[in-house]
Amino acid sequence: MQDDLVGRAAHRADITARAEAQMTAMGVDPAFIDRLVETFYGRIQAHANLGPVFDNRLSGRWPSHLAKMKAFWASVAFKNGAYGGKPVQAHHGVAGVTEGLFIEWLALFDQTLVDMEATDEARAWFMATAERIARSLVLALFYNPALDDPARRGQPAA
Repeated sequence: MQDDLVGRAAHRADITARAEAQMTAMGVDPAFIDRLVETFYGRIQAHANLGPVFDNRLSGRWPSHLAKMKAFWASVAFKNGAYGGKPVQAHHGVAGVTEGLFIEWLALFDQTLVDMEATDEARAWFMATAERIARSLVLALFYNPALDDPARRGQPAA
C-alpha cells in the first residue's frame, strides 16, 4: 500500500509540474491569475446585466469571492488542488441567473483576456476552459430532459 501511495503522490506531482510548465509557456503565472480575476470581476460589477445579479448574491462578500475565484482558476490552470468548492451548488438558485447571461459572461471574459494582452495560447486555453464550465453550469441549472424527448418535438412545453 505504501508503494501505491508514493506512486500516486509522484504522479500527482508530475501532473502539477506539467501543468505549471504549460501555463508558464503561455505566459500564465499566479500574478496573471490574480490580475485576470480582479479585472474580470471589476468589469462584472460594472456590467449592466451581470452586475446586479452578482452584486445581489455577493454584496458585502466580494473580497472572499475574489479569493475563491483566484483559488479556482489557479486550481484549474496549475492542477494544484487549491479549490475545493462546489460550483453547481454555488450557482443553483441565484436570483436573476438566466442562460443568456452565460453568453454575456463569456464575451466579457474573452474581452478581458484580449485587453490584458494574454498570449493567443493563453486566451484559447482560458476560453475553452470557460466555455466548458459555462456549458456544464447551463446544463446543470437549466437542462430539462423532457424538452429533448423526440416524441414531444414540435409540441409546446408543458
